[in-house]
Amino acid sequence: MTKRKALIPILFGLVVGLWSCAEPQPPAEPAAEEQKPPEPIDGQTAFFRMFPAARNWSPDAQGLRLENLRIEEVKPKDGKYGAWRATFYSPSKNRVGVFNYSVVEVGGKIQKGVFQDHEESFTTRLEKPWPVAAFKVGSEKAYQVALSRKETKAYLKKNPGKPVNFLLEQTNRHPNLAWRIYWGERLSTSDFSVFVDASTGDFLEIIR
Repeated sequence: MTKRKALIPILFGLVVGLWSCAEPQPPAEPAAEEQKPPEPIDGQTAFFRMFPAARNWSPDAQGLRLENLRIEEVKPKDGKYGAWRATFYSPSKNRVGVFNYSVVEVGGKIQKGVFQDHEESFTTRLEKPWPVAAFKVGSEKAYQVALSRKETKAYLKKNPGKPVNFLLEQTNRHPNLAWRIYWGERLSTSDFSVFVDASTGDFLEIIR
């Protein structure tokens, strides 16, 4: 009996050990994925992310202007930018609402996502309101059209690394809504612009 009593704790330990091995173990915590750096986006994508907010501001909101915002946090690439600004016109209010879209927050000045920057009265200007259905060609496609021109290639060869900017508006200069792709820090000092139809994607003209 003494030997049998001595074996009981040993057998009990073996049973507990086998049971613990059979017990399913919780899955290991997955390794945290490295956060991908924010990517620039096409102007058309940014515009239609801002459009619902503009319709909340005024149900009859129409497009008036779209332009890229240059931010150091996200480098532009192939006609895409980290932030865009859209100006909408409300016929019922006779006012304009300015909205921004950014893929990152920029020092408290620009929020991530869609937000309304400000609202102001509408004054007569060169650009005219346009229906959003006219906007069919994004900035990436327009940039490709601009780069395909021999004049653009010659200009870039003489001016490597010069910043490029985008402005979308409807004016009397062309019958349809048009992209103006211009090189330089500001439109007023730019010495080379390419116009591309934002409804058809056709090349329109070059001005120097």
